[in-house]
Amino acid sequence: MQGEHGHLSREQKQWALRLHARGWRLVDIAAEIGCSAPMVGIMVRDGRHLDAEPFGWQPRPGHLTIGEREQILLGLGRGDTLTAIAQDLGRAVSTISREVARGGGREHYSAWGAHADARQQARRPKPFKLAVGRLLDEVAVKLKAFWSPAEISARLGLDYPDDPEMRVSHETIYQSLFVQGRGELRRELARCLRSGRTARRPRGASDGRGRIPGMVMISQRPAEAADRAVPGHWEGDLILGAGGRSAVGTLVERSTRLTLLLHLPDGRSAVQVEAAMRQAIAGLPDSLMRTITWDQGAEMAQHAAFTAATSIPVYFCDPHSPWQRGSNENTNGLLRQYLPKGADLNLTTRDRLQEIQDSLNTRPRKTLGYMTPSEKFAELVATTA
Repeated sequence: MQGEHGHLSREQKQWALRLHARGWRLVDIAAEIGCSAPMVGIMVRDGRHLDAEPFGWQPRPGHLTIGEREQILLGLGRGDTLTAIAQDLGRAVSTISREVARGGGREHYSAWGAHADARQQARRPKPFKLAVGRLLDEVAVKLKAFWSPAEISARLGLDYPDDPEMRVSHETIYQSLFVQGRGELRRELARCLRSGRTARRPRGASDGRGRIPGMVMISQRPAEAADRAVPGHWEGDLILGAGGRSAVGTLVERSTRLTLLLHLPDGRSAVQVEAAMRQAIAGLPDSLMRTITWDQGAEMAQHAAFTAATSIPVYFCDPHSPWQRGSNENTNGLLRQYLPKGADLNLTTRDRLQEIQDSLNTRPRKTLGYMTPSEKFAELVATTA
């Protein structure tokens, strides 16, 4: 705990003199500042301290100072509670509690020892957690599957609850991508990150809004659909390819975020979309297909035929109100990682679309407590069977 060259620092000597003035024994002062009792005796007799080198380190703003650590030590010596010490210093009780625990507890806390340890911790080069090994491999695989750093971090905690070596914060993943760029976790994986929300299609008058007969508006949708407590309420939309000449349909279940993708290789007319919807939902339990909410696009002109064939009512959002299909909008943003804007979606095969659908449904979601949509949907199926 002595200075850089084995000598006591100026701050240590000053602290020793202050403790002596408070009536501390030489042996106790020596244990506190990290030297021998005879050395303390010489300092006290000579009163010299200004000739010593300064400690040469100050904690960052917001971190405990040596003065605060001294007050903690003195408070513990008086028998003060941690709450009382925290109030005197204007600090959170948790801050004082962690400090005392790290410093050896009530009986063995050393202010100078804790301060020296803090400097060492600040200087110590931190090991790069994603340099090599299983954790790196796991993170890289999930990034390539378009999982976000937050999803990866949270899911690792669920998948490896008893393995601390398989834990990493989302911030460390971002740092690895954009700052360190070491090992295999380099910048090329940054392309797998979600870049943000995108406009899905032009919002001009040419989209056919207002010309759909028999529309039933979202305001008449059953109230149970709004709070997501009852499963089986879906949101639908199209994402368009280059120039609006190709499309893929999406259906998202509101409570589980399960996604069904509609293959539309021959176009996005109302007849083709209606047929693709019926094919996508075939085999789902009736209890999990209650309603569908869609935008006011011309592709839904056959909604009445769909309802007649399936007994599933279709409700329409208000114009320019994408938040009324929030789950669908969010999923469309994720889908753009697989099918970027400007792509020709007609080239996407049915098998490839199934792969993307499976990837979306096995991706953990924060809103589901980092369960996957497939896991949550299977849970619902089991309870309704």
